[in-house]
Amino acid sequence: MLLQVVDLKVKYGNIEVLHGINLEVREGEIVAILGANGAGKSTTLMTISGILKPSHGGIYLDKTPLHKLPAHEIVKLGIAQVPEGRRIFGTLTVRENLKLGAFTRRNDAGTAAAEEWVYELFPILAERREQLAGTLSGGEQQMLAIGRALMSRPKILLLDEPSLGLAPILVKSIFQTLREINQQGVTILLVEQNARAALKLAHRGYVMEVGNIVLADTAEQLLANPEVQQAYLGG
Repeated sequence: MLLQVVDLKVKYGNIEVLHGINLEVREGEIVAILGANGAGKSTTLMTISGILKPSHGGIYLDKTPLHKLPAHEIVKLGIAQVPEGRRIFGTLTVRENLKLGAFTRRNDAGTAAAEEWVYELFPILAERREQLAGTLSGGEQQMLAIGRALMSRPKILLLDEPSLGLAPILVKSIFQTLREINQQGVTILLVEQNARAALKLAHRGYVMEVGNIVLADTAEQLLANPEVQQAYLGG
């Protein structure tokens, strides 16, 4: 098992927001986490990447306990996160943003190769490499945020609401690229409110409600589940 989350509890102050969740991600998978606002999806990703610390339980990458490590060490081990809202550096160029994603790497040749890989995945970024990131469209900024995370050559890419605020045609394009990234060897853990798009992309999924995982199944079974259809698929 590449990633294991075991009985994970997280608090904001005295308020517990994750109540002992368990999830697994196998190497090569795309796994989706679905749920309404406030379900705990983003908190789960932020805790896996070391930005939040658990009050109980553990997170393991190839059996290495991530919950004992600072965030920058977790990146070095192979986990990179694309945050909700993109969080690019608007006053830096596209290329400068990408180079920041490679801050844990010490191999200039490897960094250059990663940059070329990003440009192959997102050709528009190659055209805009000297452009200030703040002047990009929303879709281009999302591509840049994904590209920046890929610069560390992660084993697992964590994505938090990549479709947020984007037109449907852009969502389709970005999700097609995510499939390509996965086929090139990157495992993906995806938090996404667009449940239909997420489940069409994913191999498996988890459904969260108020800090608990209430359902886990293959993406195909979740798409066919009447409760999931009513709650998240509009019918």
